[in-house]
Amino acid sequence: MKRLQAFLVDRIGLSDSVAYLQKKTVPVHNQTFWYYWGGISLFCFLIQVVTGVLLMIYYRPGPESYESVRQITNEIHFGWLIRSVHNWSATAFLVSVFVHMFSVFFMKAYRRPREVGWWSGILLLLLGLTFGFSGYLLPMDELAYFATKVGLEIPNSIPLIGPPIANLLRGGLEVGEYTVQRFFALHAVILPLLYLPLLMLHLWMVQKHGNALPPSEEQKPLEKRRAMPFFPNFLAKDLAMWLITLNVIALIAALFPWQLGPPADPLTPAPEGIKPEWYFMSSFSTLKILGNIFPGATGEAIGMTLFTLGLVLWTLIPLFDNDRANGRRSRRVTYFGIFVITVLLVTTFWGYFKA
Repeated sequence: MKRLQAFLVDRIGLSDSVAYLQKKTVPVHNQTFWYYWGGISLFCFLIQVVTGVLLMIYYRPGPESYESVRQITNEIHFGWLIRSVHNWSATAFLVSVFVHMFSVFFMKAYRRPREVGWWSGILLLLLGLTFGFSGYLLPMDELAYFATKVGLEIPNSIPLIGPPIANLLRGGLEVGEYTVQRFFALHAVILPLLYLPLLMLHLWMVQKHGNALPPSEEQKPLEKRRAMPFFPNFLAKDLAMWLITLNVIALIAALFPWQLGPPADPLTPAPEGIKPEWYFMSSFSTLKILGNIFPGATGEAIGMTLFTLGLVLWTLIPLFDNDRANGRRSRRVTYFGIFVITVLLVTTFWGYFKA
């Protein structure tokens, strides 16, 4: 083992990495718990990669997409479990990403010099949402088919560029086998090629600048701040959180297997209560509310304008709140974050229980 270690250190240059890990520390305070959510997001993404590769072995995009998923679910040994873990870990991934983003926001971890980490995280979230949307159609069952039709109405409502984008995603005017092939290429090839380099950049920014202190800890003198070594203390706790996450996903996947509905039939009417997935429910509900107030294309245009404006403001927060001494500006940003969370939660629950 010593000879192997010496070989790796000499050939790969691991000594610098080992020395860095040994001196790297993580702040310890009342909000240290939120540091683990970035690692949980990464672990859920790794589960997605492993289970996705296993599903690709048997999945056949196109006219046989439903039949291939049926075989995976009912005939392939443990295929139902792999598919269930893949779907539930996708939900866990997006939940952990949202928790991670809002924890970074309220801990003011987007401030100088961490702006690039914030912006890369926003792009990773948008790509993650696209992962979820593109993967939802692939079974081509009834629920996936009609939910995708509803979901495509969101980009279709964008003035001027919306209809061409929706037609490009569909491969025509209606959702069909060409849509499945395009969504599969997007889900399994294009998005990973975009996601992985951006993920590497995001992780590098985190390692370069370290974990940010919340404003309450920044006010303390240096001698009163506590920290733990990243290796092995924080890493061991991070791995423990990964193990807990794996157990929770496996338990849910076993107790609540992901169901496969009847095959999609474009000639039948959509079942009542068809809605997009939970991570698009807020947008769907907002468009529906505005559509009731401003009928026709006007409500859709107002909704997409508000979404775009809100996303731009959320992305540019580091440029507005980058001065630790400006407490008034910092409080305004905090109120803005509370407003965003409230709107997301209210419109999401409204979409499930009222729409």
